[in-house]
Amino acid sequence: MIAKHVRQGWTSGPGRWAVGLLALVLGLSALIVAPLATPAQAAQDSPAAQAVHGRTFRVATDTTFAPFEFRDSSGKLVGIDMDLIRKIADIEGFSVQIQSLGFNAALQALNSQQADVVIAGMTITDQRKQVYDFTDPYFDSGVQMAIAKDNDQIHSYKDLRGSVVAVKTGSEGEAFAKQRAAQYGFSVKAVDQSSTMYEMVKSGNAQAVIDDYPVLAYGIAQGNGLKTVTKKEPGASYGAAVRKGENKEFVAAFNEGLARMKADGSYKKLVDAYVGSGHSSKSAPASRPGFFELVRQAFPSLMLGLRNTLAITAISFVIALAIGIILGLWRISPNRILSWIARIYVAIFRGTPVLVWAFFFYLGVPQLIGHRISIWLAGALTLSLNSGAYLVEIVRGAIDSVDVGQMEGARSLGLTRRMALRRVILPQAVRFATPSIINQLVIMLKDSSLLLAIGFGELLYQAQQIYAANFRVTETLFMVGVIYFVAISALTWMANMLDRRLHR
Repeated sequence: MIAKHVRQGWTSGPGRWAVGLLALVLGLSALIVAPLATPAQAAQDSPAAQAVHGRTFRVATDTTFAPFEFRDSSGKLVGIDMDLIRKIADIEGFSVQIQSLGFNAALQALNSQQADVVIAGMTITDQRKQVYDFTDPYFDSGVQMAIAKDNDQIHSYKDLRGSVVAVKTGSEGEAFAKQRAAQYGFSVKAVDQSSTMYEMVKSGNAQAVIDDYPVLAYGIAQGNGLKTVTKKEPGASYGAAVRKGENKEFVAAFNEGLARMKADGSYKKLVDAYVGSGHSSKSAPASRPGFFELVRQAFPSLMLGLRNTLAITAISFVIALAIGIILGLWRISPNRILSWIARIYVAIFRGTPVLVWAFFFYLGVPQLIGHRISIWLAGALTLSLNSGAYLVEIVRGAIDSVDVGQMEGARSLGLTRRMALRRVILPQAVRFATPSIINQLVIMLKDSSLLLAIGFGELLYQAQQIYAANFRVTETLFMVGVIYFVAISALTWMANMLDRRLHR
């Protein structure tokens, strides 16, 4: 009976009107809400977006390539590439993990599976297409030549005979310059960063620079001390790259997101924010900040770099000291196998540059073992194994410096060799070794700056990020020098205090 009334309520009388009214309201709501759905919500329903939804891609990029990637005053990595990849990630529903490594290191990271994608103002060429798969082009580039602002001798390529032209390694500018070097009689000098090229021209070590025109335009607008003297040379286009045959779903999602941004105008708005409409340079800032304002702006980033420098040095020093003590004892051991293991270790790590090991641990080892290695682990292995080799010899030398009669006297009193070593020889050896160990600690702290080559965020790396955006190279390096001097002086003072206590 109750069911009958219910069925009647739905199909007749006021009930039927209620059902109809409800359906009408729902229909109108759907018509109103559908157009209000965000582009991101709409895009994430596509097959391309569903294939990458919720995934995280490791994106390697250059460290200093303004306006495509650089750090702003707050230390955030910004630029056309960075804003574009983040916006597309939002639209398509995936996440990105940015790794700021430098252009060449970014490509190595992609090859060694330390990264999934490279987006770094990378020109799409036929040669690169043989190694990488590219997304659709997102920026049409080209190159241009610039010289020092006060140079009135060079007006065209014909005036470059006998000159040095600075270019960026692996860039379109390098290819352009090499094609014309013989014709116009100039030599090409390739370096790793745009800011280094500009400083070479300003210091007279190069007479001109050929670089991507948006990068040159941005630098000139920021007051990098250069001026352009030739017209823009049309060139190739930029694209994001993945390993050949891999991450096809990322390429599809990127292309879809890029197309949506171009359709709704957000792509043009993003590009214009950095290089202006028509791809001309943005207007120059009203004034350059003074030195103390620059110090205030750079202070947070430099302190972050100092913290990382001290942390990686402390971790590495503890490991290196343990290696030095253990292998130092093996080095003087009557066991020939242990002694030769220590000798071989010392010979290998003292006979090879630190930078080689940094690249090997961060880029080479992952390809050998098939697993990613964190940059902190790669940095600690590099510094500790290198310094450990020197500490082995310091420990051996300190033990050998103890009078032979000390061992003979201890053994004549009935002590075993191990007991004599522990209770008589080592306490004296520690006093001999302390000054050299302190010196090795200072060397390790300074060597940590080499880790910037693999993108470790130590002090000099942070400085590069700063002057890549504001082109205040001299002032920034002066600040870094002062910070290093204060840090090393404080470290040396504390170590000497410890040394004096040991020698009481």
